[in-house]
Amino acid sequence: MLSGVYRFPAMESVVFGKPFVEALAQEVDRVEAQAVFILASSTLASETNTVDRLRQMLGNRLAGVCAKIGAHTPRTDVVAAANAAREAGADLIVTLGGGSVTDAAKMVGLCLGNGVTDPSQLDNYRAQITADGTIRRPDVKAPSVCSITIPTTLSAGECTASAGCTDTVRQVKESFSHPLMMPRTVILDPDASVHTPEWLLLSTGIRAVDHAVEDICSINGQPIAEGASFHALRLLGNGLPAVKGDPSNLEARLDCQVGAWMSMVGSQTGVSKGASHGIGHVLGGTAGVPHGYTSCVMLPHVLRFNHPVNGSKQARVSEALGRMDEPAAEVVAELISGLGLPTRLRDVGVKPEQLDLIAEGSMHDRWVHTNPRKIDGPEVIRTLLDAAW
Repeated sequence: MLSGVYRFPAMESVVFGKPFVEALAQEVDRVEAQAVFILASSTLASETNTVDRLRQMLGNRLAGVCAKIGAHTPRTDVVAAANAAREAGADLIVTLGGGSVTDAAKMVGLCLGNGVTDPSQLDNYRAQITADGTIRRPDVKAPSVCSITIPTTLSAGECTASAGCTDTVRQVKESFSHPLMMPRTVILDPDASVHTPEWLLLSTGIRAVDHAVEDICSINGQPIAEGASFHALRLLGNGLPAVKGDPSNLEARLDCQVGAWMSMVGSQTGVSKGASHGIGHVLGGTAGVPHGYTSCVMLPHVLRFNHPVNGSKQARVSEALGRMDEPAAEVVAELISGLGLPTRLRDVGVKPEQLDLIAEGSMHDRWVHTNPRKIDGPEVIRTLLDAAW
């Protein structure tokens, strides 16, 4: 008999299809914020008027702007932003940007709530995962400032209560979490994504596909997660090629945003991911591969590896993508290649001499240990990396 527990996440609301400046004005009024600190993509801040539009709307409620968050959310950038927000007396964090900026807001909240003023102090709050999959999560106080997120990509990190943050000294991306690190509100406006480079928007869309695929195929799936993931794949499977064909198609962009949101229902309810996510985390933190590209390269190979143990679940993936009775690995691979995205590790900057280090590091990621087909050690990871090379 099917059994389980569904727990609702701490997020209060998702606003979709409304202009982001208008939606943010209403949310700022609702929470009665008086000192709003903006974390924004550096490109959006310097090359577009989107941040200026937020400045104008906020007026004297603007406490400050930080547009200096690097890729993969470096510790140094996070702590510098937190120190600036603290000095400004911020009572609300607002983000406008991609996954690195979104995770930075969560980390700024953690830093403010736990008195972190130096990057080294984050050692006290990171999850530690041993090579056998044992996880130790230290006590973390709740963020003292909440956030509202306006995402410009499709990786959907705004829908979780955890953040990835990179220790650039050791070149390791680490996990931090607290239930209240999740944004209070997410605002989905396709207009916010129009300045996002095509490669970034489409590749993060494949990241969302990866969320949905690994949730459908998970070892501990939930009915609500499977239903949401199935519909997410329908939206993304149609929406991503439509955006590729016509970048001005805002309806298709919104379909992709809603699909990305729905791809995260499993993450919000505790559904475990697999090796595509696990290896992807290490490819990002160790080899500097963008989030979306990690899924483009690894997901088809992980599906092929897992097929002997979860072929029936993978058939649901093929069905959702409109190609029933075809292998899910091939359906996903053709979606990726059809979008003009990279499919090999060597095409995303990974060096041959990094493969063993990536394989070893992947054994310290929790999702590798919940992969549907058991992964006994780094040598198994290395076979997947070699297949993707």
